[in-house]
Amino acid sequence: MIRADDFVQSLGLQVLSPSTRKEWDIHSAELNRPGMQFCGFYEYFAYERPQVIGKVEMSYLMDMEPDTRKAMLKKYLSFNIPCIICCRSMQPPQDLLEGAAAHNIPVYLSDLHTTKLCFNAITFLNRRLAPRVTRHAVLVDVYGVGVLITGASGVGKSETALELVKRGHMLIADDVVDICRVTDNRLVGECPEMVRHFMEIRGIGIIDIRAMYGISAVGNSKSIDLVIHLEPWEDGKTYDRFGLEDEYITILGVKVPQQLTPVRPGRNLAIIIEVAARNLSLKRMGYSAAQELDRRLAEKIMHPDGMDRV
Repeated sequence: MIRADDFVQSLGLQVLSPSTRKEWDIHSAELNRPGMQFCGFYEYFAYERPQVIGKVEMSYLMDMEPDTRKAMLKKYLSFNIPCIICCRSMQPPQDLLEGAAAHNIPVYLSDLHTTKLCFNAITFLNRRLAPRVTRHAVLVDVYGVGVLITGASGVGKSETALELVKRGHMLIADDVVDICRVTDNRLVGECPEMVRHFMEIRGIGIIDIRAMYGISAVGNSKSIDLVIHLEPWEDGKTYDRFGLEDEYITILGVKVPQQLTPVRPGRNLAIIIEVAARNLSLKRMGYSAAQELDRRLAEKIMHPDGMDRV
């Protein structure tokens, strides 16, 4: 369900004809331009989508004879349309406003061009209709890389994030991260508004990161590019020391790179996460330090006398 007030506020729309409907049963982030319906074609009519009237549709409406237009609008408005948006600040004919009011269909006005309005509307609907999940984690922006820090309660997620903030990085969410899939291969995380910019540090309590470190230390949302899972160090357990094999975790059907980081006294987790973020950026540009070392070793084995050339 899409709340009408959120839709209007987000797109900066002016209400021309109000409606008592507070929510719309919309399940697709798509729009419909009713040019074909104005011509009488209803075999394929996506009436369940927001209707966008651009310059072409409005010109066609205004050129119609009043009686013909009124009859056409009567059939068009008989469908369960969520809303009608007129672009370019074009005032619709009175027939449209009266018919929409009679069927309890809201009519809005936008000063944007049709293409820009459609882009903004689809972006809004994509975010609101995206699959969502809530995770117990911390989300930080490290060198432009969205790092989701996971692990058991008390393992040191918040303390690590606090150290990263002190080093100039941004806190997105602490303890509770709302994750939504905005595209088939992209996740975005944000913090619930109630606890936004707050952090819990055991032994101190709740602190306000924005108030303590400034507006540049916090953000509202960030794509999730890397997952760092913290766990207590276990003696005898074998940890990856080379990084030749990439590990992934699947969240909402999206594969995200994941690294297991053991926690023990003396390890600077903030620096480790900074290095992990930079290393991911290098891998995205096609360079892997582990693969480069592996290549050099293979070359040394194949040409043992050519070490000086490596």
